[in-house]
Amino acid sequence: MATTGPGAPGGDAPAGARECPPGPDPGPDPDARPGPDRGGPAGPGDEFRRGLEETLRRYTGRRCEEAGGIDGLFRARPAADVARFTLHGGKRTRAAFLWWGWRASGGRPGDGDETTVLRLAAALELLQTCALIHDDLMDDSALRRGRPALHVDLARRHRHDGMLGSPEAYGASMAILAGDLALAWADDLFTEALPEGPAGRRVREPWRAMRTEMVAGQFLDLHTQAGGGFSAPAALRVAHLKSALYTVERPLQLGAALRGAPPELVGALRLAGRRAGLAFQLRDDLLGVFGDPRRTGKPAGDDVREGKNTYPAALALARAEALGDTEALAVLRESLGDRTLTPQRLARFREVLTELGVRAAVERRIERLSALALDRIDQACDDPAVRRGLAGLVRAVAGMRPP
Repeated sequence: MATTGPGAPGGDAPAGARECPPGPDPGPDPDARPGPDRGGPAGPGDEFRRGLEETLRRYTGRRCEEAGGIDGLFRARPAADVARFTLHGGKRTRAAFLWWGWRASGGRPGDGDETTVLRLAAALELLQTCALIHDDLMDDSALRRGRPALHVDLARRHRHDGMLGSPEAYGASMAILAGDLALAWADDLFTEALPEGPAGRRVREPWRAMRTEMVAGQFLDLHTQAGGGFSAPAALRVAHLKSALYTVERPLQLGAALRGAPPELVGALRLAGRRAGLAFQLRDDLLGVFGDPRRTGKPAGDDVREGKNTYPAALALARAEALGDTEALAVLRESLGDRTLTPQRLARFREVLTELGVRAAVERRIERLSALALDRIDQACDDPAVRRGLAGLVRAVAGMRPP
């Protein structure tokens, strides 16, 4: 399959193609702000980021033009929604790990397969768009990246336009379609980007596995929540499938597979990614309880109100039961799954987790997992620049400050 040169990342838009209508100014992106709640992710460099954003802009622009050829309203609504969601915000974490997997395997800026890396990274970002749109709907989350979640915004548009039927049902249905469209675009771009020969076959397998693992993790998350049980091992299993593999391990593997890395290096990167990915999810679990919405862009306490089987919640229940702490157990059980939970009661829930030593225990586990990942990277990567880049990204996703 022919590819374009680095000077025209993506090479996807025909003459005259435009980005979908951008709509209102989305405002500052909270994900882009450095700080203890977000870590200011260390990316692979401004040049890669610019190339990735240009690839996404050109590709979504082309797909919006195609959508307009089908129907103008189809372009103005779901196609434009997918483009805006993808282009406006996000830390590009998965794309960065794919890049560093490629760099760790010998890839260098300006190499012949750099454009392929950009396009595979863009496909990952479109897959993330699908995941976030659907995840917000399933979790009934009101905010994403500091702005209304897509299904919430679509319901608002329904009310504003005086349309018939339930605004909430309309918003949910349209968000499902938008997520499906993002998945279709992700798969289309991935297929277009695949190189011919062995490299294409190597990259196809982790992509296929990653999509199924992501759905399996989401299924187990929802199923465990519906069952009402709290188990630390089950929470870690969901975290492994839903986050560790999808966010870090598989993107690293994709980059390494594209470059044809030897099995021992692929294995080392995957192991480091598995540990860093789990640290990422544990950090996200803590932020879900203790995070500042002004920095995270998401409401605090949603996991508590939904009664999610997160690792901190399961560990807190187990510790309170072991200690016979009836007061702590009462707070935990009355809070978990209560959608009317007030900020005051959430504050008490936080106090209980701190008093039981759960917050400190999870922090220690994050530090231990991160240290193991960093040690593996040091052993596997010969290039000092790659070691620094990967180490910075691992520390960022784990919420650790630079050394």
